[in-house]
Amino acid sequence: MLMSAGSSDLYEKRKGVYPKAVDGFYRRLKWAIMAMTLAIYWGTPWLRWDRGPYAPDQAVLIDLAHRRFYMFAIEIWPHEFYYVAGLLIMAGIGLFLVTSAVGRAWCGYACPQTVWTDLYQHVERAIDGDRNAQIRLAKAPWSAAKLARRLAKWGIWLAIAFATGGAWIFYFADAPGLSHAFWTGGAAPVAYATVAVLTATTFLLGGFMREQVCIYMCPWPRIQTAMLDETSLVVTYKDWRGETRGSVKKAQANPALFGDCIDCNQCVAVCPTGIDIRDGAQVGCITCALCIDACDTVMAQVGRPRGLIDYCTQEDAEAERKGAAPKPVLNRLLRPRTLAYAAVWVSIGAAMLFALSARTRIDIAAQQDRNPIFVRLSDGAIRNAYMVKVRNMEARPRPVTVAVDGLPGAMLWTDAMPREAAAPAVTATVPADSVAKLRLFIAAPAAGTARQDFTFTVRATDREGGGDSEPARFERP
Repeated sequence: MLMSAGSSDLYEKRKGVYPKAVDGFYRRLKWAIMAMTLAIYWGTPWLRWDRGPYAPDQAVLIDLAHRRFYMFAIEIWPHEFYYVAGLLIMAGIGLFLVTSAVGRAWCGYACPQTVWTDLYQHVERAIDGDRNAQIRLAKAPWSAAKLARRLAKWGIWLAIAFATGGAWIFYFADAPGLSHAFWTGGAAPVAYATVAVLTATTFLLGGFMREQVCIYMCPWPRIQTAMLDETSLVVTYKDWRGETRGSVKKAQANPALFGDCIDCNQCVAVCPTGIDIRDGAQVGCITCALCIDACDTVMAQVGRPRGLIDYCTQEDAEAERKGAAPKPVLNRLLRPRTLAYAAVWVSIGAAMLFALSARTRIDIAAQQDRNPIFVRLSDGAIRNAYMVKVRNMEARPRPVTVAVDGLPGAMLWTDAMPREAAAPAVTATVPADSVAKLRLFIAAPAAGTARQDFTFTVRATDREGGGDSEPARFERP
């Protein structure tokens, strides 16, 4: 449908955001967190951890081929996926805890989109110059100099994006081996496809979509906004102190008419999402606090107290408006909702640690053959057959003994041994970090109930010991 001449566009065209460089406490904090998170992301796959000759020596590895998850001394098997679920729950509750305590600090400091966008902006600033130079270059017509700057910037962005996608695949295979195979063309096609997709998304999201991801694409700002209340720390412009805005000269001429805000727009110039914090709480504010650094710098230059823009709760803002002193920060953190989140988070973590420390490294599972259910032997005994699986979760072979409890007179043997060698228990060696399958036969006296419950038991016979049990049923005519 054509729009009339007097109508407006349905969507507003994106306006470029060119954040200005700023120095201060929160800018240095962002530098430190960005360096730490990037070092963790790029460096973790190369950490080594000696697990012996039967397991990989990569400290953190998601081994999809063998269905294992390794994290330093911890090894998670597929049947222990509840540990992964527990970690995801802890991550979610951790975000709730951070939001309850310090607002959208995750978005402002540690979110991958924030970290990579911040890195890209530093590259852009190094090549194109600071805010004003970037704006002039964006408006300038295309020339050889502009093209050279754009190609240099995009080339570095692409290299960072490639390193980002390349690091991701190292979490799923031995990093040194996969790196060699990747560069020599011997890696699996899925490795190249994964790197290509992650390179493209990092390049586009960090280089060209930036604040649009935070404002429009990401659902977390809406969730966080709903979780904030009057006692949450957020970046706040203290309008009762700043209004009415006016220049330094106007304020000096009529001090009673103007507030501390000199309308320098430095808080807007440094904002990575391009918002004006003076307009109040907005979904575009990621609480990175760069506007606090910018405002504190200006206040120091004009001889006025810092804190015109500051981390502040709504309750403290109202108290300060009325002339009262704000509550200590510790009182803001130690409140019922924050303590409840912390208690749940700690409880889940403690339960998982206890389960990890108490779990057995040998376990057993058994399934009875159903065709035939039983066989009558020549001596009158009844034989049942079972497929028994013994899992060894240690990175070394382990000798085990499999026996039965609750089935008097039972004798066991495997398909690899004659019935004449039957005994009350059978022994086997389970290979390192694997599952041994035993085709097990049990013969028991014919006298007894038609269905008799008993228990398979497995015990490791090395010095560490350990074992497990599995309920089963013996069938008779």
